[in-house]
Amino acid sequence: MSASLNATSTQGMVTSPHALASQAGLDVLAAGGNAIEAAITIAASLGVVYPHFCGLGGDAFMLIADKAGQVQTLSGIGQAPQLLPSYSGAIPVRGPQSMLTTAATVDLLGQAFEISRQAWGGSLSWQRLLAPAIAQARDGFPISESERFWLQMRLPEMAALPGVAAQFLHQGAVPAAGFVRQQPALAATLETLAARGPRDFYEGQLAARIAQGLAQVGSPLTAADLARTRARVEAPLSVPYRGGTLLAHRPPTQGITTLEIMGILERFDLAQIPEGSADYYHLLVEAIKQAFIDRNRYVADPEHADVPIERLLSPAHLDQRASAIRMDQALPWPQPFQTGDTVYIGAVDRWGQAVSMLATTYFDWGSGVLVGDTGVLWHNRGAAFSLDPQHPNVLAPGKRPFHTLNPGMYLQNGKPSILYGTQGADGQPQTLAAVLTRMIDYGMDPLSALARPRFLLGKTFSDTRDSLKLEEDVRPEVFAELALRGHALSPVARQSPLMGHPGAIRIDPATGQMRGAHDPRSDGLALGLPD
Repeated sequence: MSASLNATSTQGMVTSPHALASQAGLDVLAAGGNAIEAAITIAASLGVVYPHFCGLGGDAFMLIADKAGQVQTLSGIGQAPQLLPSYSGAIPVRGPQSMLTTAATVDLLGQAFEISRQAWGGSLSWQRLLAPAIAQARDGFPISESERFWLQMRLPEMAALPGVAAQFLHQGAVPAAGFVRQQPALAATLETLAARGPRDFYEGQLAARIAQGLAQVGSPLTAADLARTRARVEAPLSVPYRGGTLLAHRPPTQGITTLEIMGILERFDLAQIPEGSADYYHLLVEAIKQAFIDRNRYVADPEHADVPIERLLSPAHLDQRASAIRMDQALPWPQPFQTGDTVYIGAVDRWGQAVSMLATTYFDWGSGVLVGDTGVLWHNRGAAFSLDPQHPNVLAPGKRPFHTLNPGMYLQNGKPSILYGTQGADGQPQTLAAVLTRMIDYGMDPLSALARPRFLLGKTFSDTRDSLKLEEDVRPEVFAELALRGHALSPVARQSPLMGHPGAIRIDPATGQMRGAHDPRSDGLALGLPD
């Protein structure tokens, strides 16, 4: 097994933000499982060992590529209830009224499992894939430093996070490093899912308990809303980049935004711009601003809003956006900010089949509310809706909310070459722009690309200014030059956990050699099967 920070293999590889989840996924590959099966196991495990960022009560997304390089997306987005509550003012971001959309992760995993069995020859049982998560929830595991960081961050807000306080604090305090966490109620829920199948979460015995728990805490979601929840299987969006093709999910995700950023950057010769220079950071930030203008204006559920996908990704529009960038002057930037937290999962099997996946509960700890006796922490993605009737993302019955999640793939010669994705809401396209340019334009290996200093445009949890946050290991002369160009700068600590937790796997299309890593800012690890 290759377990270095920069793992290598020709036989199979996984990456995730927690070593225990990565190991569980690698064990699936070692047992003859495929990339979808490994991803299911990792996702279930992360819902236990990384509960602040994902879980059964959230949403998830997959890109899956088969042996021939044919790619399809699965979008697991819960929808708003048919009977909407009345809000005075803004939609709450925490608590029962933020539990405004159903949770589609479990249905996505179930549909992926069926694709694995029917199209990929998957042989491992559903019960086998959930077994590691069940054991971790029942027997316990040492909590991660990331969980301790986010518990400490939210400690002053625990009155608004009753489920977090009850299930994740220890005697009212953040647990010490190495504290062994057990989650017996979640273990029982996972055991029910293992025995009865994924749809039991939506229209079976478990669904009845979930619906009762939602009603008891005051969520507007009903049993009928749960039963309507289905992940979507769709063709990906694409944009050409440096002789290859970048792929992403369709709206209501901001996958189109990442593609638009990269399409704008395609129009600049990065070979003439040193990586890490003021020109490098300035160009990326300005491309992001141009794409975010379109994102904030258009991206929503295309069944309820007009999203001009073809125009936004057209060469003419990308040319126009690129021509609006001034290399000597920053565009002023007081734009709306979206927050959120997520986990990235990547898996490649010995047959060259690949999965790029993200799972989320939106904010760290989601709504902060547990659902009945299930041990499930429900997400708060419904807080992303708007109450403005003119806004494309306005709340409506059965509507899917705008989603920041956008895992991706880069194809070369029609085969997966890079799997990538990150935690970080508005920061996701920003982080991906840095990671992708470093890997594609500058030829960096995954770990080098992930470890290099990053930036974040907009507010963060600890800084509400709409400034450009730069990690302090960016060179001082770069800070000075960016300030001269009009960027409002805020330094943050080097290797800051606020900068997202991306992961990446690179596959050499010619040799099949895989090289993977997870962000050193996380608790994650890429693992490869021995050659």
